[in-house]
Amino acid sequence: MRTLGVDYGMKRVGLALSDSEGRLALPYRVIERTTREALFGALAEIVEKEGVEAVVVGLPLSLDGEETLSSRQCRNFAASLARRTGLPVSLMDERLTSAEAERSLMQAGCNSRKRRKSLDAHAAALILRTHLDHSAGEGAC
Repeated sequence: MRTLGVDYGMKRVGLALSDSEGRLALPYRVIERTTREALFGALAEIVEKEGVEAVVVGLPLSLDGEETLSSRQCRNFAASLARRTGLPVSLMDERLTSAEAERSLMQAGCNSRKRRKSLDAHAAALILRTHLDHSAGEGAC
């Protein structure tokens, strides 16, 4: 099943896609936010073009696991995305994914400009990877 990973932010939205078997999570692209309609239009186009069957959205919690204003905004976004696409949308704890993505890009030798351009997509890939690993573990004996 092809799954879209989303790192939802107020300025940018990072996206990652799984392969059709749901084994790999690869950074896909970053959408610069303008309007809500433009964002949902771009996401609907990607869902259609890439054959996405499910979505996982990173849920930003505080370090102690508490809900924040960003968490509530993310939940609203996820509910709207589910309504607009008709796809199942899951939420996945995303604490520290951006920091982990940045550390990974630095270790790969990416300069700061390139890191800024792709950081959100790499964070989305980490969110998606966690979701895929968790989903695979549910079916294990």
